[in-house]
Amino acid sequence: MRVLSGMQPSGRLHLGNLLGALENWKKLQEQNECFFFVADWHALSTNYEDTSQLQTFIHEILIDWLAAGIDPERATVFIQSHVPEHAVLNLLLSMITPIPWLERNPTYKEKQERIEGRDLSTHGFLGYPVLQAADILLYKADAVPVGKDQLPHLELTREIARRFNSLYAPVLVEPKEMLTEFPKVLGTDGQKMSKSYGNTINLSDSAPEVRQKLKTMLTDPARVRRTDPGNPEICPVFDFHKIYSTPAVIDQINKECRTAEIGCIDCKKFVADSMVERLSPIWESRKALESNPKQLEEVVRIGCKRATEVSQQTLAEVKEAMKV
Repeated sequence: MRVLSGMQPSGRLHLGNLLGALENWKKLQEQNECFFFVADWHALSTNYEDTSQLQTFIHEILIDWLAAGIDPERATVFIQSHVPEHAVLNLLLSMITPIPWLERNPTYKEKQERIEGRDLSTHGFLGYPVLQAADILLYKADAVPVGKDQLPHLELTREIARRFNSLYAPVLVEPKEMLTEFPKVLGTDGQKMSKSYGNTINLSDSAPEVRQKLKTMLTDPARVRRTDPGNPEICPVFDFHKIYSTPAVIDQINKECRTAEIGCIDCKKFVADSMVERLSPIWESRKALESNPKQLEEVVRIGCKRATEVSQQTLAEVKEAMKV
């Protein structure tokens, strides 16, 4: 099965990205033909005014992917803007996509209202679902891993594919959703971990930085004093224990927090030790990649070459069907 997924280079990757996407990608690449791309053109749809960090973020996201276990021997890793066929298919599909289809996109008005300080009344922002459709249809992806909130986007891709196939010829493949449970990873302030909230633990953080961030992490708000019993089920730190600690430590924390046998400082130290141990292999891989830029360049070169071969074939079929 051919699987396609991508990420915008809008900042440094964090634990939410690792647990919510990269761990799933690692499993998918074992038994499927996977295409994973850096969606740098998509990043421009909301961040077009300041592109000063874009190339840095592209570089960092690629390092994080490889360090986290994305294997370029098993998956095609590439950068969207290095494969111009994405732009060409986007243009051709935009010619047949009705504007009302784009205006009913549930995230169109939602993002306009939520993202402050940016003018999103642009053609690129309104039309980004067409570019998203082009990204998927260009590789004739059988499946796209998505959460439930992304299903409308994938359905629009299928509608565009059906419209094209009906107007011209059955060239484009309608992708199926690969529903994925993206765990809600809490940040240091107890909200969902997000770059926009400034509450992230990044894959590029050092061990001391991780420990310091965990020290400041919110705990059970009702536990004011060390002697107060706590409730682990409402404590964001305990969520990290469930992910990173052994069953024995989880049981210990669950019992001793409720009886005030353990304080929040010691509880955080336990999870910090587990987290650092689990993240250490990623940090070691990051160091190796950072010291060998040629390796990263070669991964991108090979990935873009492979992506170009596939995309050119699809685009040739599209052009032949449209007689352009």
